[in-house]
Amino acid sequence: MNVNSILSDIKQRKFKPLYLLHGEEAYYIDLISDRIEHTVLQEAQKGFDQTVLYGKDTDISTIINAAKRYPMMSDYQVILVKEAQNLKWKAEDELFTRYVENPTPTTILVLAYKHGKFDKRTKLYKQIDKIGVAFESEKLYENKIGAWITEEVQREGGRIHPQAAALMAEYLGTDLSKVANEVQKLLLNVSREQEISLKDVEDNIGISKDFNVFELNNALGKRDAVKAFQIVDYFEANPKNNPFVVVLGSLGGYFTKILKYHYLGDKSSQSVARALGVSPFFTKDYDMAARNFNKRKTFDVLAVLREYDLKSKGMHVGPLATHGDLMREMVFKILN
Repeated sequence: MNVNSILSDIKQRKFKPLYLLHGEEAYYIDLISDRIEHTVLQEAQKGFDQTVLYGKDTDISTIINAAKRYPMMSDYQVILVKEAQNLKWKAEDELFTRYVENPTPTTILVLAYKHGKFDKRTKLYKQIDKIGVAFESEKLYENKIGAWITEEVQREGGRIHPQAAALMAEYLGTDLSKVANEVQKLLLNVSREQEISLKDVEDNIGISKDFNVFELNNALGKRDAVKAFQIVDYFEANPKNNPFVVVLGSLGGYFTKILKYHYLGDKSSQSVARALGVSPFFTKDYDMAARNFNKRKTFDVLAVLREYDLKSKGMHVGPLATHGDLMREMVFKILN
């Protein structure tokens, strides 16, 4: 089951006796477990029929004994086991397997197993998957974050400009909890009838719409030296908001996509968007950048980025060189 179908079933009060939520991405694990916590029982019932346990402070026997109890004030009792990865699974998984083979029908047991994958080869996992929900929350790759932001905004009934979503993706990274919080901030402050713009991102999240890594990529792709150096000057004046490591990562991703573009057979907008993992809105920018940076030059730029990655770490650079100095040198070499 995917996350939307799980949430839909919970909303319709179609509950399973056991939910195993595991994987590298904590956001969806928290989202599903929180939805169960706040949907199944009313506040007055929770004191009697809701139990929260933590993996490091409990054991399998305690969980099973709690799960075998019957609700006192409602149709269900809910048991939430947070940080379930800290349980000693291997020592007692047979005990748990026997419970899963015959679970208490009025118990909803949620195992929030974070920061790793549960072993799908085990009898326990297969039985959970058979009678309940075994959901793996996978980490999103960087090139998927922009599309995820767009989908989240649309799911809430809003709209966001592709450039605004891309800008947020560049700066917020792959921590979905952090990204989701910023999306909610935008939705609270921008009318659903209005498309979220770059200015809205600047006003509500604090990312400059004119001086950011996204605009630096564009300036370099157009070979606009004046704009590129203006952005570098801004970065130097605001180092906390524009760390060199983020700039290097963004440029590395951008020029890698330009190199991929050169090797594409089909350069139609949809094909380029699929191959590069970008919105079709941006494909014309890569076409222009590829004309300004041929294959040989693109390889040279990637070599420059590797060189300045080492220099940013203090290798082969003088003691007085600042990150601003290094960025200016790097941009000069990229453009020449």
